[in-house]
Amino acid sequence: MQVIQVEPLVSARGLRGPFDYARPEGCDVGSVVEVPFGRQKLRGVVTGLVETSEHQLKAPTAVSDVSLPAELVRLALWMADDIVSTRARCLELLLPPEGVGERTRFWADPARPVPDSERRGADLDSEDPYAGVRLTANQRAALDRLPDWAGDDLPTLRRLEARGLVAIEARAHARRPDHVDIGALHGDGRQAPPLNPDQALAVERLAAAEPGDRLLLHGVTGSGKTEVYLQAAERVIASGKAVLVLVPEIALTPQTVARFRRRLGETVAVLHSGLSKGERRDEWWRLRTGQARICVGPMSTVFAPADDVGLIIVDEEHDPAYKHDGDPRYDARRVAAWRAREAGAVLLVGSATPRPESWAALRRISLPSRADGGELPQVRLIDVRGTRDALHPDVHRALADARKAIVLLNRRGWATWVECADCGHVWECPNCDVSLVLHGGRRGDVHDFDPGSAAHGRLRCHHCGHQEAPPTRCGSCGSVSVGQHGLGTEQLADDLPGHVFRLDADVRDRSGVLERFGAADHGILVGTQMIAKGHDFPDVELGVVVDADATLRFPDFRAQERTFQLVAQLAGRAGRGSGIGGGRAQVVVQTRNPEESSLLLAARHDAHGFLVEELERRKALGFPPFATIVRVMVEHEREDRVTAAAEELRRRMPPETRGPIPVFRRQNRFRRQLEIKARHRAATVHAVRGAVESIVGAPAARGLTLAIEVDPR
Repeated sequence: MQVIQVEPLVSARGLRGPFDYARPEGCDVGSVVEVPFGRQKLRGVVTGLVETSEHQLKAPTAVSDVSLPAELVRLALWMADDIVSTRARCLELLLPPEGVGERTRFWADPARPVPDSERRGADLDSEDPYAGVRLTANQRAALDRLPDWAGDDLPTLRRLEARGLVAIEARAHARRPDHVDIGALHGDGRQAPPLNPDQALAVERLAAAEPGDRLLLHGVTGSGKTEVYLQAAERVIASGKAVLVLVPEIALTPQTVARFRRRLGETVAVLHSGLSKGERRDEWWRLRTGQARICVGPMSTVFAPADDVGLIIVDEEHDPAYKHDGDPRYDARRVAAWRAREAGAVLLVGSATPRPESWAALRRISLPSRADGGELPQVRLIDVRGTRDALHPDVHRALADARKAIVLLNRRGWATWVECADCGHVWECPNCDVSLVLHGGRRGDVHDFDPGSAAHGRLRCHHCGHQEAPPTRCGSCGSVSVGQHGLGTEQLADDLPGHVFRLDADVRDRSGVLERFGAADHGILVGTQMIAKGHDFPDVELGVVVDADATLRFPDFRAQERTFQLVAQLAGRAGRGSGIGGGRAQVVVQTRNPEESSLLLAARHDAHGFLVEELERRKALGFPPFATIVRVMVEHEREDRVTAAAEELRRRMPPETRGPIPVFRRQNRFRRQLEIKARHRAATVHAVRGAVESIVGAPAARGLTLAIEVDPR
């Protein structure tokens, strides 16, 4: 009797599989099964096969029609070890939504010939196939639309079926995402445009790449990286292999999806969390069955169930959105590299501002100039030390002169904190040790909050979602001198003249804002760092960074990298139109550190210079890519419990571990952080995994949450 090894899909770290079960016929590695487990039944994935077992085995109670490719099962097992997660949590990422059946629609075909019993003495030679047939207006309209019409008017069709005039059949009907407009597949963009010499050379180098090659496409903003991706993907699809294309956030990169669909047609599938469960299931199945051979989407695209992958593309590879926030805390770029290596596929990552890790590790292909031959915009650093207004006078003048502008402020809300002017009391979240942010009333994309009337706004916590009405007087001293401090995107958008669009995490229809701004003849797009992501607006003349020092103030070794990327990426949004050019376009950067090296290099569009300097700094200080950092966060509702557990875990960790370090309370849970920095990744991860597993299940760990992050971003 053969034996299957099943990993139950439960989130608890204390349950460690796999567990042996009798193998049903047709069950293999990757099969999804339901198994008896104690007094309950659990869903699980078959992760291995063995010949015998020392246990008395039960059989699965059900075998699903869903199965994972064996390659993806190996990926999940590797990932669980690589990031100190559980196998079950990693396997869960790979499966389509559960509990969503096929969508069926009723299709009707007309009877040929029409039954004689339905005719009433009509001329049988008539060109009208229904001559002499008694029909209502609705019935005639339904018949005239057949056979191309899907029968949504089922009562009418059933009456026609009873008379022998139609035959009705229920057929599976794929749920396609709303943005997959099949009609648009035949519009502009089906034919590849001519390439400039740099693009042509890049395409040639990709065509000559060997299986398993790992390449960095370093191209300035607007250099035509997407066209290189498209032509590389076309070649791979033509060879019979599949392609995965990762973009940072699907709602903010519609141009990439649209261009792939127009060029490659229905073989393109899209996977992302914004789809309905049914849409995700059907797109997953199109990839699993080979109906779709290319998948475009955000980080979860790296788990697409496509067989025989030949190319994996990671666009805007510098973007931190590729690091998953929840457990398992995987990095989609690292997972893409593993999958490419296992499949013998080419890995191609692209960016105008690549990460130092990628610059140091990958072979480079360069696109040094813009595809249209235009110049990059001029970048001006404006020293705002001593300036009290949010915007420097030079910025106001530049905004008045520009037809279209993008203004970046990396703080959302109306005001970032509220404070009593007499006693200094600051309104904080009752669940988190952070200040509440004031949000104002909304009117379209522009805010009309009256600073003198706090009743129109809400105080909100950006960590737990707590909300309360803004105060009219101080609860500590009774003073009515309650002031608002700190500028957010809502207030900035309200202060700017003209047609203003706002885009930040509080805006639900982000792609709609981008579409309206792109279609407008003039206007200002105000938002957080998401507006600096790879958007392609051909008529933006001005970019503004309101507070370039915000990222520099973070106590993080990546502060300089993030600052450089933010300024350089925003600069890339300006001057893309053929009628604008770099000569007219400009970017204005407000800073209190005008001599900061990362800002000076960004102003010169010198990514090479920045990366060389940054790698030297990190090597001297022992930061990635010359070391690995692992953080363990311990959480509990009681402070004494979290302190005791963190101390116990610290004793089991390697000696170079720092902490426990108190971290601000969040969602009514106290937190302590442990951190280790070491040169050897595998040994460090192994040691942390051993320490974590040794404490899981112990009385001191009951009720704890342990969050482990390897190479935090």
